[in-house]
Amino acid sequence: MSTIRPLVPLLVTAGILIGGNGLQGTFIALRGSAEGFSPSTIGLIGAGYSIGFALGCLYITRILRSIGHIRTFAAMAAIAASCSILMPLVIAPLFWTLMRFIIGLCVAGLFAVVESWINAKVTNENRARTLSVYRLVDLSSVTVAQYIIPTFGVEGPVIFSLIAIAMALSLVPISVADRSSPTPPEAISYDIRAVWRISPLSVVGVIAVGLSMAAFRNIGPIYAQDIGMDITEIATFMSAGIIGGVVLQYPLGIFSDRLDRRKVIIWATIGTILTGGYLSFFAGTDETANIIAIFIYGAFAMPLYSLCSAHGNDFAKPGEHALVSAGLLFFWSIGATVGPLIASLLLQFIGPQVFFIYTSFIFMGFLWYTLVRMRARPAVPPESRPGRFRALLRTSAYFNRLAGAPGDDRKDGPPRS
Repeated sequence: MSTIRPLVPLLVTAGILIGGNGLQGTFIALRGSAEGFSPSTIGLIGAGYSIGFALGCLYITRILRSIGHIRTFAAMAAIAASCSILMPLVIAPLFWTLMRFIIGLCVAGLFAVVESWINAKVTNENRARTLSVYRLVDLSSVTVAQYIIPTFGVEGPVIFSLIAIAMALSLVPISVADRSSPTPPEAISYDIRAVWRISPLSVVGVIAVGLSMAAFRNIGPIYAQDIGMDITEIATFMSAGIIGGVVLQYPLGIFSDRLDRRKVIIWATIGTILTGGYLSFFAGTDETANIIAIFIYGAFAMPLYSLCSAHGNDFAKPGEHALVSAGLLFFWSIGATVGPLIASLLLQFIGPQVFFIYTSFIFMGFLWYTLVRMRARPAVPPESRPGRFRALLRTSAYFNRLAGAPGDDRKDGPPRS
């Protein structure tokens, strides 16, 4: 516990920031629908955020090197809060897309500062415990934030103001935290083709996750609304998917450390396909059935990014882990940009029943590709990989390198097959 205490201000900052950002994703979909925006328009607004987030990840190291962590956080929080306040003043799809694009840019920087600062303050001995607490803060804040919507409703500027307040208040804990700031990050080279050469399966996997799960986060509220859920039920539906995504993170990570990771990826993908099929053909408009099913769906689908990231890092040579983490985030952002657009068009012209048919087709394609790659080259033996739980920690490796924090790479990394 003594190792966590110095990080409390940063964790409080993360909780406020993540809660406000998680609230905005669900709220924008519902408020857009209330304003008469079509599902495809709401998908475009969601894509704007994903594009901004991707570009923010690419350029944040330059900003951190120029002005440092605290100033970067202050600038990004101020801009994001201002955009949130501006949105109810101009009710127009293109303006909202622009605002969400800018917010995506800023949120990428905000997350980079918080996560890199946390990683810089921990060592390999306590990194797993610390990031477990961070994930608990993440889960709790996003879940609680969902219920602000039924409390205040989707009309009026109240929730926009609350989101802006959260962005502004997140400045307070990090401003009074330990005065020692992480060292400026070194420049990171982005070679997308190299990431593909290291692990084609990981690239295809994170694109599939982006296509499907970004659609869930942005269009899921519209799906729930179209099958007859009220605002409180929609908040519960979205929260169930998010909570489910945390339940199997560590168990699947442990199994993937002990087995061929691709087998665990196959199990998780099959579970996602089957649950998506149930949601499409059997759950109907039953509230309980949909909430239970989306919990199971999230439990299988959301860990896939971590599993794919871990698999890619298994084949990375020493010094390539930052490249792999950053490159996979870039490929994920491609899927996260296109996914909400495709899902929203299907929802608009066919109906809500097609939403999880769409995600199931994506994961069936990924399942086929995984089976193909298993025949293409052998897996890295478990004894040649970094320590336990690295399947989950690699997801944060990119931000770890941004901070210039002590890495967890082994000098004798596994040879590439």
